[in-house]
Amino acid sequence: MPRLSACPSCEEPLESGDRFCGACGYDLSAVPARPSDSPTIALDGVPPAGPVLPPPPPAPAPVPGHVQPQPETRPGAEAAAGVRFDRPREPDEYPLQAPDPRPAAAPAAVPGGATAVCVACRAGRVDDDGYCENCGHAQPRERDHMEQECGPLAAVSDRGLRHHRNEDAFAVGRTTLPDGSPASVAIVCDGVSSATRPDEASLAASRAASEALLAALPLGTHPQQAMHDAIVAAAHAVNSLAREPATAREHAEHTNAPACTLVGAVVTAGLLVVGWVGDSRVYWVPVDRAAPPARLTEDDSWAAQMVAAGLMNEAEAYADERAHAITGWLGADAYELEPHTASFKPDRPGVVVVCTDGLWNYAEAAEEMAGIVPLDAVARPLHSARVLVGHALDGGGHDNVTVAVVPFPAAPQGAGSA
Repeated sequence: MPRLSACPSCEEPLESGDRFCGACGYDLSAVPARPSDSPTIALDGVPPAGPVLPPPPPAPAPVPGHVQPQPETRPGAEAAAGVRFDRPREPDEYPLQAPDPRPAAAPAAVPGGATAVCVACRAGRVDDDGYCENCGHAQPRERDHMEQECGPLAAVSDRGLRHHRNEDAFAVGRTTLPDGSPASVAIVCDGVSSATRPDEASLAASRAASEALLAALPLGTHPQQAMHDAIVAAAHAVNSLAREPATAREHAEHTNAPACTLVGAVVTAGLLVVGWVGDSRVYWVPVDRAAPPARLTEDDSWAAQMVAAGLMNEAEAYADERAHAITGWLGADAYELEPHTASFKPDRPGVVVVCTDGLWNYAEAAEEMAGIVPLDAVARPLHSARVLVGHALDGGGHDNVTVAVVPFPAAPQGAGSA
């Protein structure tokens, strides 16, 4: 078998003697070797050193949310310093890893008395690393689809139809303020795919931010200050994932450290606080749909910079293939951390939608988002989160998609969804 340095399907680095890709299960024995030098992601607006291959032929149509690693620069719209591309080059499709609905015949036994049969060939035994011993297919991961309902709020996350893993993470929780009133907390993080271990970064950030908020709010810390401190805590958690360089590969990982974006919301009986770093968003959708909805966050992205600088209007900027290059993120290689926070006092009931770009790519304007949020979202937050994720999957599912639905005002402790 030819020796390959990276998987031809998903570009995952390979070890000597690999028969199947460890990320997507691609059969490596059926393809010829590829050149060892391949395009790399340019970070912070600096092109990679060494020879660079010519760019691949343009795709028939642009993919929403997809950024080419080395886009052509247009006059008057040069990439600003501190820009990081959050999407690596990907194949058109990854092998789907959904379980076969047909019942398995004679499942193979595994040590310990449990059984595990490959979801692809329905015959091979699954080893301890999660791969079929018969066909080598990677099995569905626990994070491919996640759902959580926490009283009157809920969140759903899905791998999508193009990524080989889910690099998003979320955390939702409830607590009580010193005056006895309730507070709901939702944190959503999107791993930067061009970084190393983005799934670990998003998970660490979501947990750290949620824990910080749930600890600070009962002590009387103002929700906006608590949100700021939670983002700082999340940044420290992601920074701790970066390792000191020891080998050439670890050195590359250190200079392209684990990274993610973060967006969160705290909902109380009369106050709505949001915080973010990156391009994940918060939307406000009133129960009275005659009242206008609103987007409550501003993206840390190339497109937002172009609009702010007056170089492009919003339609032009977000239609550009560089639109989702981010200018703010959590990670050891990030610039100075600048948490954004804002507080609002809605004058009517509604729902707060906290989501990654995997959703808002398919409903960018506030009016579009309000149009896909179910009318009974306050009473059925989990159902509504599922509907929103389904909308993104029906639209193409080009990215991981995560959404939390939080009713306003916060319901008393012990209250749940109808």
